[in-house]
Amino acid sequence: MNIENNKNEDVHKLALSQVKMALEKIYAGGGKKAIEKQWEKNKLTARERIEYLCDTGKPFIEIGAFAGYEMYAEQGGCPAGGTVAGVGYVSGRQCVVLANDQTVKAGAWFPITGKKNLRMQEIAMENNLPVIYLVDSAGVFLPMQDEIFPDKEHFGRIFRNNARMSAMGIVQIAAVMGACVAGGAYLPIMSDETLMVKNNGSIFLAGPYLVKAAIGEEVDTETLGGATTHTEISGIADYKFDTEQQCLDEVKKIISKLGAKETAGFDRIKSIKPKKDPADIYGMLPADPTKPYDMLEIIERMVDNSDFDQYKKDYGQTILCGYARIDGWAVGIVANQRKVIKNKKGEIQLGGVIYNDSADKAARFIMNCNQKNIPLVFMQDVTGFMVGSRSEHSGIIKDGAKLVNAVANSIVPKITIIIGNSFGAGNYAMCGKAYDPRFIYAWPSARIAVMGGEQAAKTLLQIQVSALKAKGKTIDPAEEKKLLDDIRQRYEKQTTPYYAAARLWVDAIIDPGETRQLISEGIAAANHKKNAEHFSLGVFQV
Repeated sequence: MNIENNKNEDVHKLALSQVKMALEKIYAGGGKKAIEKQWEKNKLTARERIEYLCDTGKPFIEIGAFAGYEMYAEQGGCPAGGTVAGVGYVSGRQCVVLANDQTVKAGAWFPITGKKNLRMQEIAMENNLPVIYLVDSAGVFLPMQDEIFPDKEHFGRIFRNNARMSAMGIVQIAAVMGACVAGGAYLPIMSDETLMVKNNGSIFLAGPYLVKAAIGEEVDTETLGGATTHTEISGIADYKFDTEQQCLDEVKKIISKLGAKETAGFDRIKSIKPKKDPADIYGMLPADPTKPYDMLEIIERMVDNSDFDQYKKDYGQTILCGYARIDGWAVGIVANQRKVIKNKKGEIQLGGVIYNDSADKAARFIMNCNQKNIPLVFMQDVTGFMVGSRSEHSGIIKDGAKLVNAVANSIVPKITIIIGNSFGAGNYAMCGKAYDPRFIYAWPSARIAVMGGEQAAKTLLQIQVSALKAKGKTIDPAEEKKLLDDIRQRYEKQTTPYYAAARLWVDAIIDPGETRQLISEGIAAANHKKNAEHFSLGVFQV
């Protein structure tokens, strides 16, 4: 390994270390005192419940750990969006698991909590996975009710999804281990089966205080909506247990008896480790995101036997397309090539930029993968489409639209990995969040924005300076530099993977070394749902 690679590795390992340090704080939820209070009530924390429920030795892929990160400062923060969620194995079956974190504002729902829960339901519906809800929530966070309660993508959409998922044949199990209040009370009742823990689990539309205020009745929590009430009197719940462990054991039994369903039939053979060492990736990826590198070398450290069968190898070289296997699964890979390319005409093409020919090639490759029922993996490090009169005259918008059309209409599962830059329409063409990837992950080196920080800062500066001049004001060079630095700093913060993950633009910030496993688990999840759609591109300009 050369000196440059050593420097790159140091930078990326430090960035990964910072991600892990941030996660340690997030995993603490509402803090030590709140956790101890949970234990005093003979209750496990959300993470302890998931650990007990899920199969030992099997991966649990956490989704949205950074949800709400550095948001809601005035409200005291909302680690992980007040919900721990992911895809894991229960009794050998892949399931979506959502657990309210009662240590975070009593498990109350913030706006990001609703968005995260909807994302998990989306994953369940797209992949036909059973859902297990571990309920312990005080309901909507009232000071922000206008941002979580009334709109289409708010709290009520979750119950709408409960009903739709039931109609789709997706099993939903609710284990009520704490409070389940007001509108939230509908979630367990709209699930297939409801389990409750005595003396801790409760379900009611209005708690004792509200009941007294509304109708003057004095009643305690257990009598109003405890496990005994709902298993012996109302009939709302199906099972009651003395401990959370007993409750979770029953969930395991229920899942163990689920019948098998038809799979999507994605091809898988015995897994072979890459010939080239995946650990090399940290040194090969430049610390400076503007510098070129060979994306092929990255791919060969992720795929089985380091074997990548390139499609149209010598055409449209700023996008690499080809077939490979990842942990045995057959995949089609679409990746931005970051090398500076000299094409057959002797022209220099910038790495990470999508040109007419590369857009054309990628669109055709995506069509082929749909024809063959092969899942797609997108590896993003893109600064956008080529601009300028020559590209415009060659129809770059038309060719770009062709690629976007193919990505949008693709019916095979798409998994997106944002390695570096994800700028402008390049984000769309390479299957960004708006284009329904089944799973989307970011490396710590990822940057997501409408354009690069330097270009954006200078553009915004020009706009602000022009506005000041229009008012008859002048700005000296020192003030202009300070203004530029302020804009750049603010803009750069908005492009980080933390900012993206906090808002669920990506499902997680991941260790590059875990990419291979995450892709494999994503395809395994997708394989649970047979696709009934027919691939069609509709109308586009040729």
